[in-house]
Amino acid sequence: MRSLRGFGLVGLYVGTQLAALALADPFRSEGLATSSSTQSPTAPLLIILVVVLAPLGILLFARRRGGVETLRHVLLLGIAASLYLTLDAAFSLLPPGPTLLPPYGAEITTDPALALAAMASAGLYLALLVDPEWYIVDLAGFAAGGALTAILGISFGILPAFILLGALMVYDAIAVYRTKHMVSLADVVTEMKLPILMVVPDEPGFDYPASGSLSEHRATPVEERSAVFMGLGDVVIPGTLVVSAFAWLPIGPAWLGVGANLWVALGAMLGSLAGYAGLMRLVAGGNPQAGLPFLNGGAIGGYIVAYLLVFHSYALGFRGGL
Repeated sequence: MRSLRGFGLVGLYVGTQLAALALADPFRSEGLATSSSTQSPTAPLLIILVVVLAPLGILLFARRRGGVETLRHVLLLGIAASLYLTLDAAFSLLPPGPTLLPPYGAEITTDPALALAAMASAGLYLALLVDPEWYIVDLAGFAAGGALTAILGISFGILPAFILLGALMVYDAIAVYRTKHMVSLADVVTEMKLPILMVVPDEPGFDYPASGSLSEHRATPVEERSAVFMGLGDVVIPGTLVVSAFAWLPIGPAWLGVGANLWVALGAMLGSLAGYAGLMRLVAGGNPQAGLPFLNGGAIGGYIVAYLLVFHSYALGFRGGL
């Protein structure tokens, strides 16, 4: 089973990004982009600021008495609310749509998507609150990650996406190797058992709520560890470029019936998987590693290679942002 858990993380990684690609066009049609200036180089600055400041706020609050438990409830409510909004948009793609009820003059409608989104988000909230087993955490992380990746991808054109990935890969390296506060954050998040970490255990019966902190896990020899972990941000951030390529690049020229934009998006995904392979080799050594330098760097490299092969141009799709 230990030889398969790495493939389990790959499955979650690829599956989340494929789900984001499927949601990109519908979410764009629904107007779910976070910015109206999608091609501006300054568009990702707010996201970068949130990513930099949020961990510091979490760590400071977690030091207070009862802070971890309070944070857990607040973050769970935030996750449930965001899941409701994104699942509503996703379920609205499925038939039947909103239906007008008699008497028709009253203009009363029923929308199955709202009910499904409410039940799914409330069910996941309660499951995470009461018994956050690893498969519940992964399911919620998959749903939240796919939706968030799609939203960020349609919110940033190619140049802003490059800026986002480049800035966060530098920040992640500093936060893990120099200040090390991201390592402390991972311990706090593991203690809260939230879908901010994806978990793949050796055995289906792995008791995630009873498992120790991530630092205790790292202290265990690699061959004796019962699970492997990956931060949700390590999936979402490189996936932003994947979705951005699909959303903002021209469809033509098509090859083998597949649009040029999808070929470049898949190239970015394959590049990030190459970075993932390099990351896993280092993680096997037992020390904490910054994921984004490998994953973002791989996604950027894969994008560049695929773009050059498909479009035969060095513009790299940046012109829309200049």
